[in-house]
Amino acid sequence: MTNASHSEKRKSEIVRACRELYQTMAFKDITIKEISAYTSFSRPSIYNYFATKESIFLEIFRQEYARWCDDMDAIITKYKKLNVKSFADKLAQTLERRPVLLKLLSMNLYDLEENCSLTDLTIFKQEYRRALDTVEHLLVVYFPQMGRSDRNKFIYIFFPFMFGLYPYANVTQKQKDAMVAAGVKFPTKRVYDFAYQTIFLLLNNQGEKHE
Repeated sequence: MTNASHSEKRKSEIVRACRELYQTMAFKDITIKEISAYTSFSRPSIYNYFATKESIFLEIFRQEYARWCDDMDAIITKYKKLNVKSFADKLAQTLERRPVLLKLLSMNLYDLEENCSLTDLTIFKQEYRRALDTVEHLLVVYFPQMGRSDRNKFIYIFFPFMFGLYPYANVTQKQKDAMVAAGVKFPTKRVYDFAYQTIFLLLNNQGEKHE
């Protein structure tokens, strides 16, 4: 095994351990010590591959964007034409499959990115740019009559919308109890429902009525 492949294997092990912890723990509670306990090497060794905990999460974030883009690319490969309803359905399904991406988006990204190197952040932003480009490509393929201005309107409403999607669709029991006590109705829909409705309305509001 070359040094490069050995390093990548170690980095993958660290990222995988962090992913597992993130399934049951909050970001603020996960430490390098906790991550090292799920790997085959010591805490100091982790710093040879990631300078901070935030750098590890940024790599998970990058991978999530990459997987989301792959899912969207698969839509184009499989379907030559889609009307608004079908398009909203397919795109909403890609988000339903990416709970980690949506959970990370709901975090304070300023703190996350502040504690990462410019190099790591640039690599992450390249994947983010790919996501923007991929969504625009979907719109070009399935709604060719949409102009660039309308595509930009869709993108710059849809992407900010994604930041609040996870907490809105995943209400904790404590939040439910508080809202009941405050007389506030809470949503009972899942990620897919919110995403589908938003995509459908955005396209129809821009005059794309291809039922």
